[in-house]
Amino acid sequence: MSTSQGSHRAGRRGAAATLPLHEQQTLAAPLVLPPAGPLPGAAPGAVPGQGSRAGSRRAARRRRASGPAGEGLRRLVPQALVVAFLAGGTSAFVADDKAVRLSVDGVPRTLHTFADDVHELLADEGLTVGDHDIVAPAPAEALTSGDEIVVRYGRPVALTLDGRRRQVWTTARTVEGALRQLGVRAEGAYLSASRGAPISRQGLALDVRTERTVTFLADGRERTVRTNAATVREALTEAGITLSGQDATSVAPDSFPRDGQTVTVLRITGSRQVREEVIPYAVERTRDPDLFAGTEAVERQGAQGVRRVTYSLRTVNGVRQKPRRIAEEIVREPVTRKVRVGTRPLPTSVAGADGLDWGALAACESGGRPNAVDPSGTYGGLYQFDPGTWRSLGGSGTAQDAPAAEQTFRAKKLYVQRGASPWPHCGRRLYR
Repeated sequence: MSTSQGSHRAGRRGAAATLPLHEQQTLAAPLVLPPAGPLPGAAPGAVPGQGSRAGSRRAARRRRASGPAGEGLRRLVPQALVVAFLAGGTSAFVADDKAVRLSVDGVPRTLHTFADDVHELLADEGLTVGDHDIVAPAPAEALTSGDEIVVRYGRPVALTLDGRRRQVWTTARTVEGALRQLGVRAEGAYLSASRGAPISRQGLALDVRTERTVTFLADGRERTVRTNAATVREALTEAGITLSGQDATSVAPDSFPRDGQTVTVLRITGSRQVREEVIPYAVERTRDPDLFAGTEAVERQGAQGVRRVTYSLRTVNGVRQKPRRIAEEIVREPVTRKVRVGTRPLPTSVAGADGLDWGALAACESGGRPNAVDPSGTYGGLYQFDPGTWRSLGGSGTAQDAPAAEQTFRAKKLYVQRGASPWPHCGRRLYR
């Protein structure tokens, strides 16, 4: 009820209460006034005070009777009307007043109100409610005397339940009430605040870790514990298991242990091993128009490089693992091999040697194999050239590395110079 409404209605009650009781009773009764018009016994059309002597006397008596007493009656008429109005207003005022019981967050009080519904009552009391608050009956419900209105304010709770955080609302005023309202099983659980701790309108942060069953497999044994630990590492300690050195677990030690989870403890021993490994050299080929096609000349020999590699060797639960490379260092860089590749077309003939049987000679000397090499490693190719003779004829490298056509061409050149003498045992086959 607003201050202006209360003072107005109180004023109305005060006005009625100031009249004496005998005046209230008298004025409350209907007031009947004599009708206007001719007095009884007067002739039709007669005017008061005129006519017969009897009428004159009666008129005189009426004038005397209407002296001071008549004036008083005329003064009482307006007062009677005012009192009647105030008496009706007082009845209406009493009928609008309601006695209700208002409970806000468990604190009750009884008050009188002229509000028509719950919403108006809350507004009169300066109470505002939001989406997370509870009002019973609903704000639109009409009020009658004797009603009980309950208001419970919502409180935000930053709840972390078993490692998962979420924002919830509760109308409970204590941690225990909030857990019960949210349906959280708290028997044996860890609570960051006591059960009886109050929850203010600003809310609080609450960490709850329920009791869970976790099984550990370590050192050939199985151990099961009931825990409300925050990490696998804490649960390991509760199970009496110690990690040392490079020991690890099948899940991250700082992860949250889940109900029914099985965790394997890995006993790890390790060492390092350093090895030197060969780095293969690359081959760079360059086209050379001065060399016959199919001929290659090594301009620079390649050289292998060396690198020093460090490996990690681990044994997990007694089983040796595959070595893992963890570092490397170049000790010697490899040297690229450079090769010139001939592109010059080979000649088709050599005067003085084209009509001979070179196929028979090759079959005798090497079995007709262009890459043949004698057991001593000195002579090679179709015609078993030694390296010095091969190079003197314009060849590069060794004869066995050159194409068959080039070998035959250079054998013809050798024949023109020296005849069949370079092939003392097979030379005669040229003449068949």
